[in-house]
Amino acid sequence: MEISRLPLNALRAFEASARLGSFTKAGLELRVSQTAVSHQVKALEALLGISLFERLPRGVALTDEGQTLLPVLSDAFRRLSATLSRFEDGNFKEVLTVGTVSTFANGWLIRRLDDFAERHPGVDLRLKTNNNRADLMEDGLDYFIRFGDGAWHGTNAVHLMAAPFSPVCAPQIADRLARPADLLNETLLRSYRVNEWNQWFLAAGVPLPPVRGWMFDSSIAMAGAAAQGAGVGLVPVSMFESELESGQIARPFPQDVTLGSYWLTWLKSRQETPLMHVFRNWLQRNLEENGETSD
Repeated sequence: MEISRLPLNALRAFEASARLGSFTKAGLELRVSQTAVSHQVKALEALLGISLFERLPRGVALTDEGQTLLPVLSDAFRRLSATLSRFEDGNFKEVLTVGTVSTFANGWLIRRLDDFAERHPGVDLRLKTNNNRADLMEDGLDYFIRFGDGAWHGTNAVHLMAAPFSPVCAPQIADRLARPADLLNETLLRSYRVNEWNQWFLAAGVPLPPVRGWMFDSSIAMAGAAAQGAGVGLVPVSMFESELESGQIARPFPQDVTLGSYWLTWLKSRQETPLMHVFRNWLQRNLEENGETSD
């Protein structure tokens, strides 16, 4: 079937109904009545000669054909919306969408974004944060800054900086810690990444029994809990310089251990654009100017 024959409003009605699971909710989103949405979907089904929904007593459910069509339409509308948003006040803006782990965003990137904006005022930089897991294609990311070993399937990875981990805690807890073995008497806050404490204690030369304590999916949340006296956290200390300088948290021991690095990643199937190169060059230049490794 020729695309030109497909009615745009009916496609929008189907996509919204399928995504929201309801003609009523789709109508609210599209600012039309539930009846209008239902008629548009029925017209699309008639045109295609297939059923896209099973009508249920409460709501609707996608048929196999509907499930096949939905992701294609959702991606098309998302891309269209993203492109149209680049046209504002008669000007065309270059959009760059960067995902990053929240620890790197808060500890390094955000305070330097003014410099990027001053150097590249025509770029609309959009930042998305998460906890190290993202789908670059599904989330519409040009780049994704993540923590790890640099080996992720289907992605290119450029090393940005090492991130040694060291214990941090509330100052009153640090006052009673004289040597690394004293940590065995404290609550040790854990990451979802296993064996991090084991590796630090191994580097410090202290045998470690099984660790049982709160588990966090974010170093920011872990450092916040440590500042409140909930226990001792193991975090990438270079990302928490301001908290250490202000005394919110303390670093009781100088020993650290490298558990991974921050990397700039993008899909191998995606060719870097000139705008992506601009951001990568800016990022690496800032790292070099601040004495951080980017090789």
